[in-house]
Amino acid sequence: MSKVWTKDNIPDMSGKVVIVTGANSGLGFETAAALAEKRATVILAVRNLDRGEAALKKIKSDYDGADVKLMKLDLSDLNSVRKFSADFLEKNESLSILINNAGIMFPPLQLTKDGFESQFGGNHLGHFALTGLLLPRLISTPKSRVITLSSLLAHNATIDFGNLDGSKGYNRQKFYGQSKLANLLFAKELQNKFNSHQIDSFSVSCHPGIANTNLSSFGSGKQASIFKRMFTSIISQPAHMGALPTLYSATESTIMGGEYIGPDSKGGRKGYPKSDPIIEKLYDPQDSKLLWNVSEKLTGVSFKFDR
Repeated sequence: MSKVWTKDNIPDMSGKVVIVTGANSGLGFETAAALAEKRATVILAVRNLDRGEAALKKIKSDYDGADVKLMKLDLSDLNSVRKFSADFLEKNESLSILINNAGIMFPPLQLTKDGFESQFGGNHLGHFALTGLLLPRLISTPKSRVITLSSLLAHNATIDFGNLDGSKGYNRQKFYGQSKLANLLFAKELQNKFNSHQIDSFSVSCHPGIANTNLSSFGSGKQASIFKRMFTSIISQPAHMGALPTLYSATESTIMGGEYIGPDSKGGRKGYPKSDPIIEKLYDPQDSKLLWNVSEKLTGVSFKFDR
């Protein structure tokens, strides 16, 4: 028997309702397709409905009987997050897995509709608000999971609470790392809150290593240069491999909550999923609590852990 974990290890997911943000391409698409193949009901939460429709048709054509639905979600717009959440709560009685996957990388300084720096706003605050608004279904669904994607670039990042909007200076790489560190801290703090409220839901963070996806378009939606694509293909792994840490976090029976899952090669760049102990170094309780409070204030979303 193979010692590595692949999507073949995913159990039957019949009866599980799953949301995957950014599911029209890259890691999100591979994640959604693998879960649909295992008979989960998968909701593709996407900003671009045309691309989402193409992804939905592809999954349905590849997997006969796949139960896949499409819903519009723009994580850079809190009104869109609220509408998506309200529509989902109205139509669904359970939510087994929420996969906070969508993200943008290295755009020039720009603000979301709510005035947030785009990477912190979309990558972190949008997912923070989404999770809080969907919390009633997560709590009421036994052993539900929240999976939040971080990045290798979070490992050397810090959060500058005095310059979250970039008005005092902006470096696109540093702000991307900041947003992905926020993802990791949010995931760990959410597990702490599940534990303190004796809720049996799990919160897990993960990263794909260096995955060859359209994230390298720097959030512009345009294809990266041929040189960058060639370089990325050499140092990275394909999207279906980059999705394995997410799929492991979402479905592996030994997950207890609070883990950080990434590829198993040296440096975590490629390979098969395993737990990465670096989270114990990266997690700072004081910063995490401050981040949580700031995020609630900025989004206007307060987490209600009452059953």
